[in-house]
This record gives sequence, structure tokens and C-alpha cells, in this order.
Amino acid sequence: MFAVIKTGGKQFRVQEGDILDVEKLDLEEGKKVTFDNVLLIDDDKNTLIGTPIVAKAQVVGEVVENFKDKKVLVFKKKRRKQYRKTTGHRQMLTRVKIEKILTGLETPPKKKPAEKKLKPEEELKRLEAEVVKKRPAKKKVEPVKTEVKKAEPIKTKPAKPKTERAKTAAPKKKATAEKPAVKKTATKTKKTTSKKEK
Repeated sequence: MFAVIKTGGKQFRVQEGDILDVEKLDLEEGKKVTFDNVLLIDDDKNTLIGTPIVAKAQVVGEVVENFKDKKVLVFKKKRRKQYRKTTGHRQMLTRVKIEKILTGLETPPKKKPAEKKLKPEEELKRLEAEVVKKRPAKKKVEPVKTEVKKAEPIKTKPAKPKTERAKTAAPKKKATAEKPAVKKTATKTKKTTSKKEK
């Protein structure tokens, strides 16, 4: 039985008892680790393929140690430009020992034992007891005390008598008949005679 898991952006084929070097995990030595991203599980009888992961499947392991990988040299060069650069890198890794591969397949539910048949009288009592349990308990409703405020009378201004209304009214404009209308007379323009006519 084997499984394919994904961790640290890489995929690994694992079996129970395998020792595996993966990207650094934030766990101390001796701690348990579970890999939930299980892409495939292959048993002797059947194969479970995830879409993209297998539901409820896990791979359980134990952290053996945290260490640095071998040094990797990175050399850069541009020809005819007098440019050379050498750098190194050591990746942090975690060594894990695989202990279990859990498929997550559900076990069939257990059959309930057959209930004993009751006499009709006992059956009626049992049904009545169930109905009473299902009824919601009546809650006591307390009357809500609300204070009603009396509405204040609307204050209105006393109406003015008709004589006062006439005084306060705006004065009417007088007609413009006093000024005589000035009629515009058309002025006759004299025609200019050209030199040739003279």
C-alpha cells in the first residue's frame, strides 16, 4: 500500500516506514505531523484517486530531525561584460518517518437491535409520553407597562381682524398713466448723390 502526498510544493510517493526529506516544517523533533493533501492511495484491491485530493485521507508521520541540505552553488556570468557572480544556498529540510496511511473510508453502520414488541396499552402510554415531550412549554407572558404621555394642545396664533389685514397688505402700484407716452418719429435719411450725377 502506498500514497502520493503533496507538501512544500512537491509530490512524494510514500509507504509505511519510509524516511522522507521535505521542506522545513515548524515542528520540533519527536512531534507528530499529518499530511492532509493526499492525491492518491493505492491498495492491493483498489485505487483511490483524488479530485484533486482524496477526501478524509491522511498520512501520519513523526519528525526525526531538522537539518540543512548540501550547499548549492549559483554561478552567474555575462560574456564580454566582465561580470561574474558566485553565490551559495543551503535549504532547510525536515526528515520525517511515515507511520500510517489512513484511507478515511467509513465503516458500515452497526445494525440496531430489534425492539421488543409492546402490548397495545403500553404502546399508547409510550406514544402519549412522546407527544407531551414534543409540546413546547408555555411561557408566562408578563404585561408590559407603558407610560402614555398626554398630548400637549397645539398653540395657534389668534386670527387678525379684517381691518388689520387690509393695513398690512402690500400697497398696490399706481398706473403709469401719469407720464405721457413719447412717440418715436421716423427720421428720413437724405440720399447721398454720387459725383457722376452732379
